[in-house]
Amino acid sequence: MKQPLITGVGITDFGRFPELTEESMAQAAILDALADAGTQLGEVQAFYCGNALGAMLPGQRALRELHAGGGAVYNVDNACSSGATALNLALQALKVGQYDTVVVFGMDHLSSLGGGPLQLSQKDWNNRRGMIMPALYAMRAKRYMHDHGLALETLADISVKNRKHGALNPIAKFAKLASREEVLASRPVAEPLTLLQCCPAVVDGAAALVLSTKPSRGAAKPVRVLASVVQSGLFETAPVDMTEAEITARAARLAYEQAGIGPEDLSLLEVHDAFTISELLYYEALGLCKRGDAASLLQSGATALGGRVPVNPSGGLIAKGHPPGATGVAQVVEVCEQLQGRAGARQVQGARIGLTQVTGGGIWGVDHAACSINILSL
Repeated sequence: MKQPLITGVGITDFGRFPELTEESMAQAAILDALADAGTQLGEVQAFYCGNALGAMLPGQRALRELHAGGGAVYNVDNACSSGATALNLALQALKVGQYDTVVVFGMDHLSSLGGGPLQLSQKDWNNRRGMIMPALYAMRAKRYMHDHGLALETLADISVKNRKHGALNPIAKFAKLASREEVLASRPVAEPLTLLQCCPAVVDGAAALVLSTKPSRGAAKPVRVLASVVQSGLFETAPVDMTEAEITARAARLAYEQAGIGPEDLSLLEVHDAFTISELLYYEALGLCKRGDAASLLQSGATALGGRVPVNPSGGLIAKGHPPGATGVAQVVEVCEQLQGRAGARQVQGARIGLTQVTGGGIWGVDHAACSINILSL
């Protein structure tokens, strides 16, 4: 098996850009990643495109004006996990020698879709009855508060932390500092979640990676992928604990085994904090702490910049934004730059191993439709 390396990364600003298209944003990210890798477009043998909410053939549309040469283009839709799933597929092809140089990119342009929560299928039983994502996570928050005595103030502190991180990230155009009081006083969305405890609903952005089994010509040291895991949700036929992120815990166990490490070895994480309660649940599912101890871990400062294991130094989805097709790739870009010492004011000192986790999709009877976890190291 060949050892693929991430040799270049590129990312656009994340924000609201109605004057742009998802194709133009993807092109900018791809060209930046190629320049970072010291790779010519003509050397790329295949492209893997993660896109959740665009029209048909998103990859070909993005590559058309680049004159990419007519090689293989793979379009991947796995909801918010699309970009990370595309990375997983690209790694498989590189390891078996099908290709030696590929580009993975993700993109979405939510400005063109209007406002409100992400559109879900009205054919789904849960969605027709109002079980959209804010409602689901509000229920999880209420249950966790009941079971573990979680305070409203602790939920707000996730947003405070991630907005503080995001304010240090130049691409996070929505990132603004907010106090606990401001978070709690923001407009109610679904009790107990307020507006500043939810990721922005209208965000545009793109991110890209160059992967190769050839020697790197880039200026930065290439990054190894120690583990890449994709799992699907289980169809639940009996009542389940809403506070247990089963699919993430299952994917994490596989990823740690694949990488030969444990959660205690991680230097930083980028996780799917679509809502404040999400990050707390993922602390436990990813093994950073025991069940019921997520609030204590947060309050200790361990997951903030300067702490033992910073979570979402990029600002996360809450502060950076969440164009679904791009999110999984953007998380990997952040971890690569952290490992390479290129993260600027938000740099995690001594970063050695980073983990990305992104879930995707809400359908009846399933916790999440998909979960992707990647573990990276120099």
